[in-house]
Amino acid sequence: MKLGLRNPRGKNDSSEEDDRPYGERYLTLLAEGAALNVPVIDSARYGQFRARVAALSLQLPDRLPDEDKSALVRSIIKEFEGYREATEDEVRKRLAAWRALTGAIFAEIVHTLGIRSTPRSLSLAKELQEAGTAEEIENCHEQMKALLHPAGPDSAPAGATNLKVADFSTANDNAAGLRGGGSAIEHLRRIKQTEGGGFVAIFRLGALSMIQQRFGPETVQDCLMAVSAFLTENLRGNDVIYHWSDSSLLAILQGRATEQILCAELEHIALKNNETTVVVAGRPTMLRIPLTFEVFSIEKLQSADDLQVLALLTRPRRNR
Repeated sequence: MKLGLRNPRGKNDSSEEDDRPYGERYLTLLAEGAALNVPVIDSARYGQFRARVAALSLQLPDRLPDEDKSALVRSIIKEFEGYREATEDEVRKRLAAWRALTGAIFAEIVHTLGIRSTPRSLSLAKELQEAGTAEEIENCHEQMKALLHPAGPDSAPAGATNLKVADFSTANDNAAGLRGGGSAIEHLRRIKQTEGGGFVAIFRLGALSMIQQRFGPETVQDCLMAVSAFLTENLRGNDVIYHWSDSSLLAILQGRATEQILCAELEHIALKNNETTVVVAGRPTMLRIPLTFEVFSIEKLQSADDLQVLALLTRPRRNR
């Protein structure tokens, strides 16, 4: 019996020729494996990159002359460099967009809560748009929690005006002399259960912060009561008005065919709100209270609880 000598890979000399086609693909597998392990930032661009590398690597058997092999390797490296440059550019664009969005969301939160601009809030807004490392992001998170909840998770935001606080009570004992927003949610829930239609309108009273600073909180309460009486007088008898916050009222309005008809009606009512008589220091005083409103279709609300987020997600479109 003739015994063949084993080569370093443990193969018999007589079978070396049979295994050579597989042995010539080490560089091919290396190139394709490297392409497989690059990050997928953009799936379409990644697919194109993998296809080009695969096509080049198939031309790269180990038995090629060194000159041809080097040229193909350089082409593959060029594909990797092109992909890296493109993905780094995409990452930079996405990072800039996320930073801008984070800053915008923070500004919206601060504005919605009525937090006055302070060196602390302005500095945090800048840091949010510049944070790049995990440590910097976590630091911004801690600063935001300290600003919004200085005395614990359930505490009120630091520097927030009380004119932004929502009223979800159901009692008839608030500043406007109306039932609170909790009753509005219950009313809307009954409408949704019967598949009824209609609209929700949020009326915001402008200049109340200035009125509070100048005349005190009692005058703000008089403004809310006066405007709610004005709306009750000018809306239909089956319309219901609720106290939504210390600077806004909410009405559930039914019986209008379209949003356009309702908006025209509310525009006309807002135009009549030129001056409101309130009691200041025991004397009746005429004040100009800007009134803005936003209208929502009840049918488009998923549930009655959606009312709780309307004040945070909207801005008045109509100003009179």
